[in-house]
Amino acid sequence: MRVWMWIIAATIAANSAHAQLRLPGAPLPVLPTQKLTQTIGQTANSLEQLSDVRHLQIVNLIRANPRTVAADPHGNPIVRDELLAFSPSANGLEAARALGFEIVREQTIEDLDIHLVVLKPPPNIRIAKALSRLREADPAGTYDFNHIYLGGGTSGRNPADAPPPDNTGATAGGSDRPASRVGLIDAGVDVAHPAFHDAVIHSWGCGNRILPSTHGTAVASLLVGQGTAVHGASVGAELYAANVYCDAPTGGAVDALAAAFSWLAQQRVAVINVSLVGPDNAALAQIVRALNARGYLLVAAVGNDGPAAPPLYPASYPRVVGVTAVDAHRRVLIEAARGKQVMFAAPGADMAAADNGGKYSAVRGTSFAAPIVAGLLAQMLSTPDLGAGDAAVEALAAHAIDLGPPGRDLTYGFGLVGAERFSGSKEETPADGRINR
Repeated sequence: MRVWMWIIAATIAANSAHAQLRLPGAPLPVLPTQKLTQTIGQTANSLEQLSDVRHLQIVNLIRANPRTVAADPHGNPIVRDELLAFSPSANGLEAARALGFEIVREQTIEDLDIHLVVLKPPPNIRIAKALSRLREADPAGTYDFNHIYLGGGTSGRNPADAPPPDNTGATAGGSDRPASRVGLIDAGVDVAHPAFHDAVIHSWGCGNRILPSTHGTAVASLLVGQGTAVHGASVGAELYAANVYCDAPTGGAVDALAAAFSWLAQQRVAVINVSLVGPDNAALAQIVRALNARGYLLVAAVGNDGPAAPPLYPASYPRVVGVTAVDAHRRVLIEAARGKQVMFAAPGADMAAADNGGKYSAVRGTSFAAPIVAGLLAQMLSTPDLGAGDAAVEALAAHAIDLGPPGRDLTYGFGLVGAERFSGSKEETPADGRINR
């Protein structure tokens, strides 16, 4: 429990900083992945370029989708003309209707005792004003924008670049272990990729259509893939992959995340990787709290907005395992977030992951470090259990490689795990849950 006592106390201050600009870092069609990779690669000389990239992403997303995507007062992307009510009371909904709000859709998550309602404001009223009216009419209720969360990190390489490093043989688990299970909330996975030839993948979302994405495929391969240039952290585990994007500009909205969490809770998948980042959101915070209370372990990327950026979520919520990324020299990535939300560091650059169409590409970002930590924890937690989840995190912290100042720090957290991806050594996770180097 010592780990969680530290992190819960530390995140109280972080949660108060949500009213600042921090759009998640995901490449958009008008800002090609190759250009974004080059920009991030130059940040050692100019940290200001990180905010430039962020600004470009905000402008590009909204300009490309003005009818469906807007910005909240702090510049974060939201679904246009939609507000969320988290488990509203009957009186709260009645008050909303009296103000002219319309129920667009709703979902009930029985496993988490959650009722999420999407409301449409009355016409000719700005979204921020509409939210204020809801909160004034029902001060005890939980209302917020329907924020959009996106993946952080880049994948791809120039033809002249050296080929990605060969990660085969580097694993934190092994296919000879009893099968475990791990969840993934991301974009679509190219399940036909050779890296998943022997993997058991359960897909959800998009009306059962398979809509592969570079980001989702890469993260999934670092969880359970096995191929020419990649060996997942939990090879042999069953992957439960939820696609919350479905090639829609509003993909990754809070209500889509809620539906994905609902599915994973129905399946009783204990460890869930979320390599997505965005702003603090009152409804998402309650959903995460409900999952935590029932023993689910969320692992999330801390984001790539730079060392001075405000906290990103869900990694900064209490009891979420926030993960930063290091390169082959065990140096934190210059674009990685810093802060009390960082619990572990893992490889997130100078390595390869699966790409669409049977290819492999170099990857960079905290998005690709998070699945390594999730895979390690999945080997130690088979079913949702609050005590067992705490013990798994404690065990991982006890065996992490301490980097930076002695002990827990704001850059590397409790230290580096998954280091064998660069060294070629292996960390085994015996049945007792301990990690031996």
